Amino acid sequence: MTFTQKHLLGIEPLHPSEITTLLDLADQYVDLNRRDVKRSDALAGLTQINMFFENSTRTQASFELAGKRLGADVMNMSMQASSIKKGETLIDTAMTLNAMHPDLLVVRHPHSGAVDLLAQKVNCAVLNAGDGRHEHPTQALLDALTIRRAKGRLHRLSIAICGDIAHSRVARSNIMLLGKMENRIRLIGPPTLMPAGIEHFGVEVFEDMREGLKDVDVVMMLRLQKERMDGGFIPSEREYYHRYGLDAEKLGFAKPDAIVMHPGPMNRGVEIDGTLADDINRSVIQEQVEMGVAVRMAAMDLLARNLRTRVEGQGVYV
Repeated sequence: MTFTQKHLLGIEPLHPSEITTLLDLADQYVDLNRRDVKRSDALAGLTQINMFFENSTRTQASFELAGKRLGADVMNMSMQASSIKKGETLIDTAMTLNAMHPDLLVVRHPHSGAVDLLAQKVNCAVLNAGDGRHEHPTQALLDALTIRRAKGRLHRLSIAICGDIAHSRVARSNIMLLGKMENRIRLIGPPTLMPAGIEHFGVEVFEDMREGLKDVDVVMMLRLQKERMDGGFIPSEREYYHRYGLDAEKLGFAKPDAIVMHPGPMNRGVEIDGTLADDINRSVIQEQVEMGVAVRMAAMDLLARNLRTRVEGQGVYV
């Protein structure tokens, strides 16, 4: 198996073979998670600390469940009431963490680059659970696993990512991952929700949703991230749904077997029709949640193997 990373900070550093290695292992963890006894000792004796400076119920729960199923000692630090709120710097927090000797640190932070800064200062493996508008690597990996299992491959597919591209770290990570795997990527949305420099992303850009969805294999909807908006990016939610909300009529322009995805949480009636979101024949949204636990298990397992290899190379037993 090929995976040489010390941390999982983003998709950008990953080689396609490393992505495949992680997804192959995640497939095995999907099988484990469907058994009556969902336990492994891959992280036995290791300590996992989850630090979420930004609220995210589903991502934190997924990482916590993944760590516990692998046998790790899992601790959730309440960053809303932490020393950071009292004026402590991120560097001071890193030094405090080093004194606790964790093995795996899962971090979600509202500022781009904060997770990378922590990774430079701590003596453990760091996993990025989302930083600002930068990246959300495990979301892209779970999306990739969902696509691969639904379509039987992760190469040479036509994939549409629709909605609030400008504020989405999920979109950024998916564009990089799916591009590495030789897929054709289309971005669909109003110009106000497209990032600057989009012409350099190696993607096709569409303002008309029906044109953009024509003959695609995968439709990935994104949430309107109103908490990151500081101006009038859309006329109204009603108008946005009319033009860019996914419904049966617009989906009809995609291939008949196209799958529908959404990273959640969903705004029903804004980004996607509720009936379509629940359509078991087209929607794989619940599968994405299931794949999330398996992918995070695989990521922590591989990072722990590399951690043990480095420590044992120094003559220390772990």
